[in-house]
Amino acid sequence: MGEVHKTHEAIKMSTLEMELALARTVQSNGQHYSLEKLANHTLQKAFVVIGINTAFSSRKRRDSLRQTWMPKGEKLRKLEKEKGIVIRFVIGHSATPGGVLDRAVDSEDAEHKDFLRLKHVEGYHELSTKTRLYFSTAVSIWDAEFYLKVDDDVHLNLGMLTSTLAKYRSKPRIYIGCMKSGPVLSQKEDKYYEPEYRKFGEDGNKYFRHATGQLYAISKDLAAYISINSPILHRYANEDVSLGSWLLGLEVEHVDERSMCCGTPPDCEWKAQAGNVCVASFDWSCSGICNSVRRMKEVHDSCGEGEGAVWNVDL
Repeated sequence: MGEVHKTHEAIKMSTLEMELALARTVQSNGQHYSLEKLANHTLQKAFVVIGINTAFSSRKRRDSLRQTWMPKGEKLRKLEKEKGIVIRFVIGHSATPGGVLDRAVDSEDAEHKDFLRLKHVEGYHELSTKTRLYFSTAVSIWDAEFYLKVDDDVHLNLGMLTSTLAKYRSKPRIYIGCMKSGPVLSQKEDKYYEPEYRKFGEDGNKYFRHATGQLYAISKDLAAYISINSPILHRYANEDVSLGSWLLGLEVEHVDERSMCCGTPPDCEWKAQAGNVCVASFDWSCSGICNSVRRMKEVHDSCGEGEGAVWNVDL
């Protein structure tokens, strides 16, 4: 009975956190709602929200996903309605709102209806801010069990992803990805240079363990925590490091899930033939699939689980 009471208290706290997250996000977006209107705001139930991080210059990458592992049109909406799997390309706005870049995305969204637009100015050095805002915005729209971020040059198998996440749905605070602990780069010419490298100790030190940025998932309570505390969460140069730092001091279970970072063929192909279908595939050397526009279909044909796999997952 004691464990049942704890579970009920955890559920009540989670609901409160989600309501606070909604209120905080609404306020930060400059929208004003009465308490009654907030109380009547019903979040859309989902199992997982998959946010695909993308940029204005990535139209061909987005199309390569729509032609392979990401459903389109009615299939996308059916997946959302019947399986609770929400998939959106995540993008903000240009520095000149309403300009040619924004109009191009507006037109693309009108055609496909698969974008989540953030109140955020796009820029490579703003990825930590974008990640923080993605989770805050997502929890204000969807009441999901998991929230996932993936780059637009990564191949996903939705069935394997869903069944993998489902194994952890009874855990309240889960952080899932391919955990790593790379060096803190202190030279400005380095691609992943960290201006605040001194915070991590002496030269040659490594980061704390965190999920690699190509793909990671967090559970509902952690997404709500990020939303509630968004204004005081520090942003480092690298967004995967930032996320890891936000969760480091919390009672969080880190899950090192290596099927989320398989290589491209032949690696993922051999694993699939052995019955170990990968959740995700990419090339470490490119931090994504090298030449992904050209090679995404090749990876999908060799390592894809089959279109029907996600429908056979019992949630």
